[in-house]
Order: sequence, then C-alpha cells, then structure tokens
Amino acid sequence: MAEKENEYGFREIELKWQKRWADSRSFLSKKDPSKKKYYVLEMFPYPSGRLHMGHVRNYTIGDLAARFLRMKGYNVFHPMGWDSFGLPAENAAIKNNIPPFRWTSDNISFMKKQLMRMGFSYDWTREIATYQPDYYRWNQWMFLKMYDKGLAYKKKAPVNWCDSCQTVLANEQAEGGICWRCESPVTLKELEQWFFTITDYAEDLLAGHDELAADWPEQVLTMQRNWIGRSNGLRINFRLESGEDFPIYTTRPDTVYGVTFMVIAPEHPLLDRITDPGVWAFIDKFKAQSTFDRISDEKEKEGVDTGFRIVNPFNGDRVPLYIGNFVLMDYGTGAVMAVPGHDTRDFAFAKKYDIPVKLVIDDPDSPIDVNTMQDAYVDEGVCVNSAQFSGVPSPEAIDKISDFAEAQGFGKREVNFRIRDWLISRQRYWGCPIPVIYCDACGIVTVPEKDLPVILPLEVDFKGDSQSPLTSMEEYTKTTCPKCGGAARREIDTMDTFVDSSWYYAKFTSPDSKEIYDRSEVEYWMPVDQYIGGIEHAVLHLLYARFFSMVMHDMGLLKSREPFTRLLTQGMVIKDGAKMSKSKGNVVDPDAIIEKYGADTVRLFMLFTAPPHKQLEWSDKGVEGCFRFINRIWRFVNKHAHLYTANGTPEGAQLSDALEKLRRELHLTVKAVTHDIQERMQYNTAIARMMELVNALYLIDKKEFTAPNGRLVLSEMFDKLLPMLSPFIPHAAAELWEILGNAAQLHDLPWPDYIDALAKRDEIEIVFQVNGKIRGKETVNAGITREEMERLAKNHEKVQESVKEKTVKKIIVVPGKLVNIVVQ
Repeated sequence: MAEKENEYGFREIELKWQKRWADSRSFLSKKDPSKKKYYVLEMFPYPSGRLHMGHVRNYTIGDLAARFLRMKGYNVFHPMGWDSFGLPAENAAIKNNIPPFRWTSDNISFMKKQLMRMGFSYDWTREIATYQPDYYRWNQWMFLKMYDKGLAYKKKAPVNWCDSCQTVLANEQAEGGICWRCESPVTLKELEQWFFTITDYAEDLLAGHDELAADWPEQVLTMQRNWIGRSNGLRINFRLESGEDFPIYTTRPDTVYGVTFMVIAPEHPLLDRITDPGVWAFIDKFKAQSTFDRISDEKEKEGVDTGFRIVNPFNGDRVPLYIGNFVLMDYGTGAVMAVPGHDTRDFAFAKKYDIPVKLVIDDPDSPIDVNTMQDAYVDEGVCVNSAQFSGVPSPEAIDKISDFAEAQGFGKREVNFRIRDWLISRQRYWGCPIPVIYCDACGIVTVPEKDLPVILPLEVDFKGDSQSPLTSMEEYTKTTCPKCGGAARREIDTMDTFVDSSWYYAKFTSPDSKEIYDRSEVEYWMPVDQYIGGIEHAVLHLLYARFFSMVMHDMGLLKSREPFTRLLTQGMVIKDGAKMSKSKGNVVDPDAIIEKYGADTVRLFMLFTAPPHKQLEWSDKGVEGCFRFINRIWRFVNKHAHLYTANGTPEGAQLSDALEKLRRELHLTVKAVTHDIQERMQYNTAIARMMELVNALYLIDKKEFTAPNGRLVLSEMFDKLLPMLSPFIPHAAAELWEILGNAAQLHDLPWPDYIDALAKRDEIEIVFQVNGKIRGKETVNAGITREEMERLAKNHEKVQESVKEKTVKKIIVVPGKLVNIVVQ
C-alpha cells in the first residue's frame, strides 16, 4: 500500500499545482524599483487551433528562463498573447462557414488551456489578442501618426500578388517567388497600395546591429544586413541622344569605359514613348514574370532593343538601350549600365544578342584577349582602354573615376539600399482596418483620432469565395468625409498582420491603458531582455519590430530604440529527419504525450535532447528516458523523505570519504548548472549534470544517509537539487518539496548557492590525442601544468605507439582538457 501511495501520479500532481499557481496568482508581474527587472518573451502564437511541438519547445525554453531568473532575484515579466488576425481564420471561415472571430476566439480558448496544462509561468493578467478593437485601435493610431510624419503613403506600384491567397505580399513575404503562407507562386501586379517608409530607417537598422552584436545570433544579423543591402556607388547621368538625362546607379564605376549597352526595367516610364506593338509584347511578357524569376540566376535573361541610343558621358560612345527582364524598377533608377567584359550576366546577354564586348580591366599576371573570352573577367586588375585611368589598379580607379565624374558635373556619389518600403495593404478581410477615407472633393482623408477604432464588422458573408466581404458591405464602406461632411467611402484593404506583431511586446506592459501605453509601466519593463523565436522571422517580424521600435522611440513613446536586447532562435522540432507536417504523417500531438507521460516529461525532453538553437529530433525512446529520470528522482526523495531536516547543513561536520565526495559533487553541479543556464544557455548539459548527480546518489551505500551527518548531507542535497530541478520540471519538484514538509512555494525560493572551495575538482581527466584521434586518458591533479600534461602525453604507451617512426609537427595543449600531438 505504501508503495502505491508513492507512485508518481503526474496527472493529479500537475493539475494540483497548476490550480494552486493560478489561485495564488503566483506569476503576477508588478513594478518593484528595489529589484532589477527581467522581461522574458517568446514570439506569441497564431491561434491556429492546437499547439504543435514547435510551440511547446519555444515556450518551454522561455519558461525555464523566466523561472530561473525569478529564483535569481529578478523581477520577472513573462506575458503571453495571441497574434490573431490573418489568412488561416479567413480561409477556415470560407471552408466551414463560421465567422473568423468565432473561429479565432474558440481556438484561443483551447490553446490557452493547452498552455496552462504545460505549467508555463505566464502572467495572464497581461494577455492581449490583436483581433480585439482595444488592441488594433492603436495600430490605427500609429498609422495616423506615421502618416502625419510622412512615414505612411499610398502609391501605384508593381507588387507581389498571390493568386491563391488573393492578396498582396511584401517583398520579405515573397522570397524565392513563393508565398510565405501557402507556398504558391507569386506574380507581379500593378495596384494602388499603402506603404510604410522603412527605407528612411535603413541606416538606423544597420547601425543598431552594433548594439545587438554581442547578444544576437550572427546569422540573424547577416540575414538582415543582406536584406537591407547597403551599397556605396556612383550615380552617373548618361544622356539620351535627344540630350535628356538618363541616370543610372553603379557600384562599379571602374568599368564605365566598358559599357556597350544599357538595360531598363519593363516598368520604366521612358517606355511610354514606344509605339511598336512587337516591343510592347515583350514588355507585357516581362511584367507578367515574378520578381524572383526576373532576378534569379537560374532563369533565362531576355531583352529587346528599344531603338533608343544612350551616350556615355565619359567617352561619348553611343550604345543601344534594351528592355531586360532582369532589371527592377524599384532598385536604383530602374536602369543599369551593362559591361559584358566584367559581368557574367551581361556577358551572357551580350553573346545572346550579338552585342560587342570591351575589356577595360586586365589581369596583370596573364593578359586577356577579348576575342577569345569565354566568360567575363570579374576579378581585380589594372584598368585598360579607360582614357587617363588606364594603368590604374581597378580598386583605386573606383574613387578616381568617381572624383572625375563629380568634378565634371555628370556624377555624384550615392548610398543605395536593396530594402524597399514596407507594403502593408492586404486585400483580405480578417485584419486591422486602415483608418483612411476617400472623398471625391477632399481626396485621401485620415480618420480623426476621436473616431478610432474603425471597427471591423464581425458578421460577414464570404459568399463561398476568397474575395474580401468588405467590398460588398455598403453599411461599412459608405461614410461621410470628416473634412467636408460629404459622401465618402472607407478604405477596404486591411493591414499586413506583421503590423500587429511589430509593437505588441510594448503593449504587454499595459494592455488596459487608455493611451497606447502606461508610461511608467513601459519605461520600467522595456526593452525585452530575452526574446525567443524562430530564425525564419529574421527579415520579417524581427526587422519590422525593430523599425517600429525606432519610430516609437523617435515619437517619444519608448525610451529604448531597440526592442530586444538578447535573442535566441530555437531550432525546429523534426521527426524522421523532416519537419513535422500532416502531409508527411509525422506530426506528434503534444496533448497525447502529456496524457501519457505528463507535462514535466515533455518539458524535460524538449530541454535535454538538443541545445536550444539546434534542431531537435523527436524520439519516443528519448521521451521514455526523461520519464524514467523523473521517476528515479521521485522514488529516491520519497524513500528518504523521513531523513530530511529543513535547512540542514553538514558544514564543519566530520564526513566519510563517500559523503565528502557526494557533497563536492553537489556543489560542483550547482556551479555548473548555474553557468550552463545563465551564461551558455545550454540546458541539455545542465540536465545531464543533474542526471549524473542523481546517479551518484543511487551509488551511495544507504547506511551513509542514516547517520546524523549523512542526514545533513542528504538534506543539503534535497535543498539544492529540488530548486535546481524546479525550472525544468516544476510540478514534480514542487510536489516533492511539499512532501519534505516545506511550506514555501519552491519557485519563490532563491536559486541555490554553492561553496566555491567545494566546487573545485581535486582531480580531472585529460585526453591524449594523435592527429585528433583519442589514444588515451588519464586522471590527474586539477592543478597540473601545461608542461606536465605534455610530458604525460609523450610517455603514454598508446601515444608512443601512434607516433613511432613519425615526425612530430606540433603539440597542442588545452590546459585541463587535452593534448593533441600532430604527426606526419
């Protein structure tokens, strides 16, 4: 019977503690000037219906950080909410004939229960949902402020169009010519659209990387740098034969004497002068191609001669002007100078259309014959056929030719960016209404602040297709002009849902405030100290959020310019070597695993199986192993609970060698686990160290713990081990803590400390290698010198066998770790 009572009944235990935490509001966040704050935030989820294992991993990592930092004495802020506008709700409404708001609300309710079942330490009093008017009114308010400052505008432009989703996509959402949401091909379409001028902040976004470099993954910063695409170049005024300026931008002015043709985008306004229907057939064909296809190295580069001739201001050469499918109107001037001798793409185009090739940079070590060139010469060299610049090394010629062009008045140095303004218009219903009214008399009129929010109608009829129902709702679209009082119509496009998630981190600080923020709350909690999410958001959400934060800072709304101090991008959860998906049949349902093993087992598996930034391969055996480990702890504590003395310490007591060794192992483990969590964010190694400690507990003779001093060692063990385990397996740890007779909430205790003298090993194991392969190991005194390590390695029998009759090239010594002898 006693054994039955000591079984690990995880279902009852977890529900018990979740209720207790909720009832006592254990994780409520309040400003406390006496404590240092720490804001932990995971990217909030889209309420798609059910949590998947990717969610579970993300939120488990964040919860461990929050619980650990709370025990380290920080005033922790750990909120949760819902990124709840977007296409899936709209598509589900069409498919199932259910209003998007109801589908969204039901999903939020279900997923919130799932999150609570995991025991995450969220402050649910700060919960937000972006589809609620009291949230999105501030989207609209920000739009008005940005419009007033010239940061929001409308223009007609070729945009990325997803026919499947029936909406426009920002460039960042159409990388590779594929819709980020449904993975359908993207085409170009000319539409009047709303934009945010993120380009005004391009330099700021790049400069901010200096502040983030120490605590953001370099891969994310590199992806952002490449997307922003800053380049230094020269704007050169070529001329049409009629004398009109024809400006281009180039980063290679050193090749300007090699221009043999020019190319313009099919959207260039100069083409309005062309009347040849044959040329227009090509223009229409090129316009229909997606941006990805037009710039892809894999796609064929096509063109057609316009009949225009362009004059090079450097040498007076007249060259043909082509329309090319690889030139984009929204980069530079929509025209490029083509130098086939020194650009691979231009070389292929010139050969295809029988255009001359000129050599203007030669290889000083192996002179090039332009008549036998098989491809462009793209390396540095010496300028040739370049007037007074011939003989100048090409890197130097960039500045010299730029100086000359500026002195002559037909060139100017310029900085250009690859990034385009953020297109925020979406031709879908389930999103934040854009607060704009169109009046025939007054033109574009913004909705007055006093009339915010513009409420999105909830009861709508999709009529079985994907067109926005707002287009046919006169009760919504018909309105009066705020300026003249005349008849007017509302904007029916809605905002890109990335607008919602570009500032939510700050709104968590004061979700119920009558202004956008409660200033005292936002100034206390912001910025986010630790942000956690997927790397797939590097040039979408993360770039937009940084932009919004900078805009809000410049408006005086935020003190911090950067929103996220520290970023962790967690790896995906995969199964059978592939990302989990229904189509692959490899999805693992979190609820099923929780029902079988408990939330603590799922948490432990997520944290133990791989470092947080690496991919995690799902393993049923791995889950079972984590379950067994919790049971081992459960059995040991229950079996020895009667020997426990609260706050018992063996300091100064006479201990046996076995107990002394165990105590040292405990303090070493506390030190290592603290370091692994706080400094390295290597939760898997922290768990491994605690597993080793539990193994050591089981190896001790049971009689050792029954002696008075043994009971003190055991008590110290429980007083440190259970708090250490608490952020990882909070339910089981809390229950065991209570079984020991402790009344205090485990998560309110300080993180266990360690005695430095005990947390040092007297002995260490060093490894001997030959050419990187292990040939031996030896246990030595922890204070061993480099010289002594090298001597032991050379004298080791197997090392001597491996280096026999070989020449030692190098000996590498890593103090306290290894000796590697490199031989040939």
